[in-house]
Amino acid sequence: MGDSSKTQILVVEDEAHLAEGLKLNLALKGYDVMIAADGNSALQKWKEWQPDLIVLDIMLPGIDGLSVLRNIRLEDERIPILILSARGDPDDRIKGFSYGVDDYLAKPFNLDEFLLRVERLLTRGAWSKVGSDSNGNSISSLPRIYIFGGNRIDFKTLKAHGPSGQISLTEQEARLLKLFIANRGRPLSRRKLLEIGWGYARGTTTRTVDNFIVRFRKYFERNPKKPVYFKSLRSVGYVFNHDPDKDG
Repeated sequence: MGDSSKTQILVVEDEAHLAEGLKLNLALKGYDVMIAADGNSALQKWKEWQPDLIVLDIMLPGIDGLSVLRNIRLEDERIPILILSARGDPDDRIKGFSYGVDDYLAKPFNLDEFLLRVERLLTRGAWSKVGSDSNGNSISSLPRIYIFGGNRIDFKTLKAHGPSGQISLTEQEARLLKLFIANRGRPLSRRKLLEIGWGYARGTTTRTVDNFIVRFRKYFERNPKKPVYFKSLRSVGYVFNHDPDKDG
């Protein structure tokens, strides 16, 4: 499944001719390239193949490219990601950078410029590994310990403390909590929570999201029936309310 001695690049692009053209030109530069034609397969190949760089289109079938980006950034802040998109207006670029993309190139693009940007991102990515732990994991992602009210979450040990006492979190609970914390004060629809938190894994429904919220309220709310932090927004979804500046 690829030559592990080569630098590995995942190209996420649903236009077959463009994807194959990028693969050919990157291969001529000595890179090992894999193609994903939609968001679901992109997430699967990222997890299985662990590429060194991702080239990501925004407009994809199923899960869009920005949701793929946000999903990956919950676990890995260091892998270089280059958005290659027909949507190149300032608002789209700002949104991409706010979600953690490293570079953004609008279509149509110059091939030589694209290859130079790829080379630059890979060089920078190699230097950033100096700041990784012995397993190559990012040290500087979300804070290891997050405190809100009288609650405390340790994302490294997956232990938390709340009104109900000590809690052992599952990896999926921790993942969803990171998503809420990274978007505190911003409404998240059930659909987006599914896309980013689970990647629409088989068997997940909006009821799955609701069940997790019930758990979080039990863990962290003094009165789960009158939540302060994990609030419902009618016909929208949920919002995590916490202002660190006002937290005593």
